[in-house]
Amino acid sequence: MTERLDAQLTNPRSERVRRVAGLSRRSARSRHGQFLVEGPQGVREAVRHAAAQVRDVYLTPAAGRRYPEIAGEARAAGLYVHTGTAEVLAAMSADAQGVLAVLDSAGSTTSATLADLADLRGGAGPRLVAVLAQANDPGNAGTVIRAADAAGADAVVLAAGSVEVLNPKVVRSTAGSLFHLPVVSGPALEETLAALRAAAARPAVLAADGSGEWDLDELQDRAHTGALGALTGWDDELAATSLVAPDLAAPTVWLFGNEAHGLDDAQRRACDAVVRVPVHGRAESLNLAMAATLCLYASARAQRRQTGRG
Repeated sequence: MTERLDAQLTNPRSERVRRVAGLSRRSARSRHGQFLVEGPQGVREAVRHAAAQVRDVYLTPAAGRRYPEIAGEARAAGLYVHTGTAEVLAAMSADAQGVLAVLDSAGSTTSATLADLADLRGGAGPRLVAVLAQANDPGNAGTVIRAADAAGADAVVLAAGSVEVLNPKVVRSTAGSLFHLPVVSGPALEETLAALRAAAARPAVLAADGSGEWDLDELQDRAHTGALGALTGWDDELAATSLVAPDLAAPTVWLFGNEAHGLDDAQRRACDAVVRVPVHGRAESLNLAMAATLCLYASARAQRRQTGRG
């Protein structure tokens, strides 16, 4: 195969460099239908798992020597690989670490829809989904996507009012996980929950909130001992209501709220149960990404135990 390799780019003020750098702005991403992937881990995963969407790969000579697999796999996939001076890559992105890629937005995992989620697992529907309601911090959003991927979740939904998934900091914070699972962006929360509840798996919707009536530790204990059904005395007030404890081993949608304000009353009421992550030490609380990681792993472990896979 003939290598698709340009001569080294040396002018940090060239039109190509300005066009790539411009993709840090949402208006340019929307206009061109493209977005940036910065850094070796993200670019490596884009080349391996989303090669059809990769338009160009850029590396400094030093990065090319340090990460030969990136250029090698990109060329093997027939992608355009460009070398550029350190000044050129820095002008394209201050966070490139010598490695950068430009991808088409259309056709990528980030263009998934709610309808696509119903077809997951061969039409059986998703067993574990993370939904972000009005999450504004790009680092948190990206870390939740990464945590969902690591926990084996089926998908992530950034509901209306959340940060744009193609924001460079979101993409960077996913560390490549963005290309491993579908991410749906922009649907209204009500539409999202209705669509997921209608899926074949019929997942329960659990809100993660510090005001929750259910304790995540206790739900994990129940899941691991197989003690399902009504409460039997953990909390006298709850036991008196004969409420049925959420089953972490069942298909589940976790709903996470805004970093500063959490979930509002209407959002909590839209869920089947509200679960709190207990704080045993003196910390005031956990941030969104940390709480989401704990919740997703709790469900993932319970689901694996039920299916005999862990």
